[in-house]
Amino acid sequence: MFSNQKGAQKPGSLPASANGQPAAPAIPLLSVVGERARMEGKFDIADSIQVECEVGGEMNVGGKLVIGEKGVVNANVQTVDAIIMGSYQGNMIATGNVEITDTGRVTGNITTDSLVISKGGFFNGSISKMNEHPNGQRPIYLDDMPTALSGQR
Repeated sequence: MFSNQKGAQKPGSLPASANGQPAAPAIPLLSVVGERARMEGKFDIADSIQVECEVGGEMNVGGKLVIGEKGVVNANVQTVDAIIMGSYQGNMIATGNVEITDTGRVTGNITTDSLVISKGGFFNGSISKMNEHPNGQRPIYLDDMPTALSGQR
């Protein structure tokens, strides 16, 4: 049910990037898989997580939240980045990027600086942009994001 996907590398070595300089080590991705698995509660994940089951409650993710095509998340989420390929319902605060893929379905409110909705992706809710006003939020209007909402239905 749980697994950590880490690339095999020698201890103390960093993989080389395209320019030959050491690249940052890959962040481990915790995977939660189970077609009929259901988890409920408050989850604090230090790194990144991929969800391929049903999760409810609250999630605080220190890295990237990936909701796979079979994933169903009904939770309030605070994360850095999010990729939604499955179903998400709740309120999300993402300090980085949020992407709703062509198979993603979102119902709820998202606060982020960057939202991309692929053609075929579905979003029903409100969007707030971070760090615009002293209280940290302001509504995003269609004029602010003409291309991001084009794949909404």
